[in-house]
Amino acid sequence: MMKLLKYTKPYGWMLAFSIALLFAQANLDLALPDYLSRIVNTGIQQGGVENAMPKAIRVSEMDKVVIFLNAQDQEDVLASYSLVTDSSPDYDTYLEEYPVLADEPIYVLNDIEQAEINRLNPAMAKALLTVSSIEKALEDPAATAEMSGAFGGFDPTQLPPGVDLFTMLGKLPAEQLAQITDSVDEKFSALGDTMVVQAGVSVVKSEYEALGMDTESIQNNYIMNIGAWMIFLTLLSGVCTIIVGYLSAKIAAGMARDIRRDVFQTVENYSSTEFDKFSTASLITRTTNDVTQIQMVVMMMVRMMFYAPLMGIGGIIKVVTKDSPLSWIIGVAVLALISLIVVIFSLSLPKFKLVQKLTDRINLVARENLTGMMVIRAFTMEDFEEKRFDVANKDLTAVSLFINRVMVVMMPLMMLIMNVMLLAIIWFGAREVADANMQVGDMMAFMQYAMQIVMSFLMLSMMFIIIPRASVSADRIHEVLSTVPHIHDPQEPRKFPASFKGSVEFRDVSFRYPGADTDALENISFMAKPGQTTAFIGSTGAGKSTIVNLIPRFYEVTGGSILVDGVDIRKVTQHDLRDKIGYVPQKSALFSGSIESNLLYADKNATSDMLQSAVEIAQAKEFVDEKPEGMATEIAQGGANVSGGQKQRLSIARAIVKKPPIYILDDSFSALDFKTDSALRRAFKEKTQDSTLLIVTQRVSTIKNAEQIIVLDEGQIVGKGTHNELMETCETYKEIALSQLSKEELS
Repeated sequence: MMKLLKYTKPYGWMLAFSIALLFAQANLDLALPDYLSRIVNTGIQQGGVENAMPKAIRVSEMDKVVIFLNAQDQEDVLASYSLVTDSSPDYDTYLEEYPVLADEPIYVLNDIEQAEINRLNPAMAKALLTVSSIEKALEDPAATAEMSGAFGGFDPTQLPPGVDLFTMLGKLPAEQLAQITDSVDEKFSALGDTMVVQAGVSVVKSEYEALGMDTESIQNNYIMNIGAWMIFLTLLSGVCTIIVGYLSAKIAAGMARDIRRDVFQTVENYSSTEFDKFSTASLITRTTNDVTQIQMVVMMMVRMMFYAPLMGIGGIIKVVTKDSPLSWIIGVAVLALISLIVVIFSLSLPKFKLVQKLTDRINLVARENLTGMMVIRAFTMEDFEEKRFDVANKDLTAVSLFINRVMVVMMPLMMLIMNVMLLAIIWFGAREVADANMQVGDMMAFMQYAMQIVMSFLMLSMMFIIIPRASVSADRIHEVLSTVPHIHDPQEPRKFPASFKGSVEFRDVSFRYPGADTDALENISFMAKPGQTTAFIGSTGAGKSTIVNLIPRFYEVTGGSILVDGVDIRKVTQHDLRDKIGYVPQKSALFSGSIESNLLYADKNATSDMLQSAVEIAQAKEFVDEKPEGMATEIAQGGANVSGGQKQRLSIARAIVKKPPIYILDDSFSALDFKTDSALRRAFKEKTQDSTLLIVTQRVSTIKNAEQIIVLDEGQIVGKGTHNELMETCETYKEIALSQLSKEELS
């Protein structure tokens, strides 16, 4: 995948923006469990009261509370409140909120920072709980007697009639009060500050009721407020998801488009040497299926590969910072998940490498069957081809099933790990809640964090399943892109002479196919002049087509040189060279479209008269005119709806439209009858009399009147001259001629 990383550069800002949105989404999603915890702990259990520092408190109650605060806490707590009496400026406003103000003054909490409230919360909660416990105990004389130990030996039951206990405690010496506060701190130390504050909040709620406040409204407002924030955060997270989804699709589609474009352009620049390396089916698979794999994984990577780690790491950080006694459960679950992913990854990676090769194979078999259907039917080989396709199909199916089975097993195992983890959290969490070491809301938040962590690993595991196959596809695509064409243009190309004539000269040319042990051509030398026909004839495999394929540089010579108008073809650009050549291949190729569009392929600016003239010269006018739509007649893919002879004539007409100075016809008359062949050659000679014509053929009758005939045998020239000269001097040519024509026809 890293080999194709350069294709992300045009979409860098989209990727960066997506990562920023994913970071925001992860933070929003990680914040939701905290809000749920607050609803349960504060909204439900604490009645919506958040702090042990009450918003307001009666003066009489504050006087009791400060008894059990140390000197510093007393000073800080009293400094945090303002006294409100019936003479205060805002008396009416406070009276409406705190009805008890009509009977006695109150303290109202100042606007202080939350950090200061958090610092004073434990001390205030302990003092409130102590006061509440004393007040309840005073109602039970037996319990009051047991409290004497907490007051340094002072027995509350021995108070004089009408004397208030809290008044007496307030008058105790400082040393004795310090002893009492130390005893209170020791009593609550085992619970921890969080549980003490939660317990103290219940006293604050009772104080609110004593103040005449609507505690039910406080609870409802708190729950509604936190709930509204949760909905807001969820909506923001949803917006981030939608935007990231759009951007990921845009990035993936754009990268796929760019990769397909570059692969296609690279393949277009391949010489025949590179095409021999890659099969057509493989190149099609790499351009379509492999690129689709990359597109899919890029889209999922943008959406999941960045989001999952953020969620997993963020969830772990949240759990660790809360110092939860259940953190070990997450650790065990994560280890189990990692082990499962490693096993699955090791099993699936080799199979993913095999899938793409098998896809190539099935595409190859299917392509051969579709293109060779007539041959298959002619030889009644349908059963054989069905079996051949079935083998390729079953091989691909078997590997795909193995991968799917691995994925199918993975999901239940991961869900099992998650469910066991949740059960463990509930089991051990319930015990912690019962022991007052944990709040119910915290346990619920912990469960949500645990699920988020596991789901992030689940998403990563899905990526680990998809990435190997995409990695194989990326390697295959990179292999195409990194293959340097064997034939390339010179750094400082020359230009052909302005008065271009079109002579072609071979100077001691040799050629060997890549990987071959012997030369296909050896020491080939000849001159093809403008206005003349140079023909090549010889047995099958003699090297006729190889010679003409060297002229447009479909292959590069391995020895000697080829000159066009005195210029070595390796010193000009391929475009300039091929612009001078009208090429008709041995296997005629037509493109889907109309007859007209196929002819315009040679010259898009050609006029209708030029097209008609080319069709007439190529002897294709008769069958074109017979078509109801004429030149607008649709040509099927590969020219499947026209005969072999018609296909050859249209290919020749396309070359004529170009009006090049050099024509190369590679066995382009093989599907024509003798009458059409003769008429075409005659018309062709009349209209292209100034051009250089090179013809490859098996028919002696086609080249009988050629100015120069070159006879090839096993890659060497064994004869060169006119028909009459060769009949006298070349035994090979004579054998070919006599095998095709009678002596009378040859004379």
